[in-house]
Amino acid sequence: MSQKPYTLLLVDDHPMMRRGLRQLIELEDDLNVIGEASDGLEALALAKQLKPDLILLDNNMPNLNGIETLKQLRLDQCQAKVLMFTVSDAQEDVSDAMRYEADGFLLKDMEPEQLIEQLREALKGHLVISPALTQTLASALRPANADATPSLTDREQQVLRMIAKGLSNKMLGNKLGITEGTVKVHVKNLLHKLGLRSRVEAAVWALEHLK
Repeated sequence: MSQKPYTLLLVDDHPMMRRGLRQLIELEDDLNVIGEASDGLEALALAKQLKPDLILLDNNMPNLNGIETLKQLRLDQCQAKVLMFTVSDAQEDVSDAMRYEADGFLLKDMEPEQLIEQLREALKGHLVISPALTQTLASALRPANADATPSLTDREQQVLRMIAKGLSNKMLGNKLGITEGTVKVHVKNLLHKLGLRSRVEAAVWALEHLK
């Protein structure tokens, strides 16, 4: 039996952009657009009603912008993956998106085929970032004492690499042969050492520093 298509909610204040995205996405058998919103307030209501697997979220919108919408989605404990999809590469926007645990930050100038590929990667649990934003993200997440390289244990580095691959604490524990509680302790310790606030920020840090 084939898996049901992943469900998506498109949030953008430009009807032409939503229509183009819908037409592109619905060419794929494994992806299904189940709703559209023209601003953040509408997006919050539809997210609760439709419970999509993934929300593709513009930032510059009336009433409630993308970052504020993302913040509220997290406060509402929305389980959907949330990808920022915008024209802005401003460091402040990128930093705020990571603070509120966006699952990715994509720029609208990317090729259609790349977008579809990144949607699938995000749905697998991977952090997705437009290549042009790697340095911006690294700068946004660099702590004040960036010159002092944090000392991570071998196990913490293992955990960090697996976080970057999108593994949950349970999956990570199974792979390493340790309890989920022990994993949480490692995650807490490495976040403290790196001066970061979330697993998403840790994943970005790993992409930049653990080659």
